[in-house]
Amino acid sequence: MFTKRKKWAFVMCVCSTVLALSACTGNGNGGNTTSGTSSVTDVSSAEQLPELTINVLSQLTSYAGPQEGWFAKVVKDKFNIKLNIQSSTGEVVASRMASGDLGDLVVWGNNSKEYTDAIKGGLLLDWNKDGLLERFGNHMKENAGQAIEANRKQFGDGKHVYGIGHSVGSGEGSSESNKLTFGPSIRWDLYEKLGSPKITKMEDYLPLLKQMQELEPKSDSGRKTYGFSLWSEWDGNSMNLGNIGAYYGYINGDGFNPSDMILTSVTEQKYQGLIDDSSYYMKGLAFYYKANQMGLLDPDSVTQKFGDVSSKLKDGQFFFTPFTWMDDTYNTPNHLSAGKGLMPVPFSEEKAVTFGYTPYGGERVWSIGAKAKEPARIMMFLDWLYSPEGIMTVNNGPKGLAWDIKDGKAYVTDYGWGAFPSNETPVPEEYGGGSFNSGMSKINNTTISSMMINPETGEPYNREMWSSSLGHNPNQVELSWRDAMGVSTQKEYYTNNNMVAITKQTFTGEAPIQLPTDIQQKQNEVGKVIKEYSWKMVIAKNDTEFNKLKQQMMEKAKGLGYDEVVAWQMEQTKKTVWAHNP
Repeated sequence: MFTKRKKWAFVMCVCSTVLALSACTGNGNGGNTTSGTSSVTDVSSAEQLPELTINVLSQLTSYAGPQEGWFAKVVKDKFNIKLNIQSSTGEVVASRMASGDLGDLVVWGNNSKEYTDAIKGGLLLDWNKDGLLERFGNHMKENAGQAIEANRKQFGDGKHVYGIGHSVGSGEGSSESNKLTFGPSIRWDLYEKLGSPKITKMEDYLPLLKQMQELEPKSDSGRKTYGFSLWSEWDGNSMNLGNIGAYYGYINGDGFNPSDMILTSVTEQKYQGLIDDSSYYMKGLAFYYKANQMGLLDPDSVTQKFGDVSSKLKDGQFFFTPFTWMDDTYNTPNHLSAGKGLMPVPFSEEKAVTFGYTPYGGERVWSIGAKAKEPARIMMFLDWLYSPEGIMTVNNGPKGLAWDIKDGKAYVTDYGWGAFPSNETPVPEEYGGGSFNSGMSKINNTTISSMMINPETGEPYNREMWSSSLGHNPNQVELSWRDAMGVSTQKEYYTNNNMVAITKQTFTGEAPIQLPTDIQQKQNEVGKVIKEYSWKMVIAKNDTEFNKLKQQMMEKAKGLGYDEVVAWQMEQTKKTVWAHNP
């Protein structure tokens, strides 16, 4: 918790800036102005500022509704702002763009066509308008200045600023913390019971998971268990989870241009066509087909959403997660105290993709709608998210509850050890009530890399990297994993064993290329075929049907222009990403 003195200073800053902006802008016209700014004349606390509800349209969340719990309480206390989260699933963004009003705060999943179309359509606020960025963006300018300039060059003709990228940072190596993004992780307790067999290749997980299923056929609630439970909600022009290239140093696309039909190496100038016979995408489809043949694939995988999968994971209905951050859903205090947990168990051939630092900001963009109410207060809130206090709060929860400062260093409290990373630990009413998990920010985007150094503590923002945390006694599952792997963290194991592939950042000073209309149309049609047939192949009855569907998918995709799309995308990759990263 910040002190009363600091709170008072902050409130007075808010009040004075709001008053100043009100005076200089007067009544707006509903476009790129500060229209609607409060005319408050005498305030002495945040509560005396008029309450403001911000509609947040986020492409990074499936949650819809008011922000609740501890994060809502912090935002309300500091800004007298309520957040109304609006998911962008389905046709929501297209509908909003057609209406001409995207909402107040807009968070983009990437900086490609929809984002640039919104700029061209005048749907996003230019942060230079009325000096908004200059007046209220001090933390962004200080901590993410290159990201602001990158946005100005790439999307604003060198003049305008229409947003700022995520996860800003600088340095060498992986920007990820103790755990990398990509696993695989499996049930560590069952793995040990089965003798911890060596896993050399992806296919080796299948007989192991079958043994786990036999060892634990029922979940906590008595439901049938599986090796895998997938979801189609994240699919684009292919089956998202069918691509296992991230375990081999390949990503979908090239990391800069829209290029869904290719897989590229993050360390070498190599690529694969998405449905090339030996691509990692096709390897992934075959892998999940075999899993289904063995009774290891949840039959709901084709239709269910990520939320459904999360509930099943919490119940222990499957044993394999493709992303290590999913482990936290299962690794609750109850499971861990019972000696159960999901932990990363790599295969020998693995080369896990990990993300490097980027001072230019990632592709997930924070922006403000052109028709936003009270843009000055929205800018203040956004600027706070890029401040040390905001970064610490979003990453680690309320100060004084989940963590605190002692002798200038941050430490996790007893409450925090029980609540992290996202447990349903009850939150006291004075901090917002509900549970710790339900109170986390639902916007689901980052600002500054959590591995950057907090100037107020001299240590990373990420609590796992605090000196106090590194010396904290681990739970029995973690301790067992450390003893077996001979390291303290997943990152240490992968790095020591040369099993990471670090992505290089590309900045050309220009916006990513847009697909011309004819290529876009072909990609859309090809993508529908690939997505449809991929799922059919995964649940095919037998090898004959699998191979028949595979042949049909390739013929139809090529007939619709697949080769032309791949050729066009590779040309752009060579001109941009490979040209800047020789």
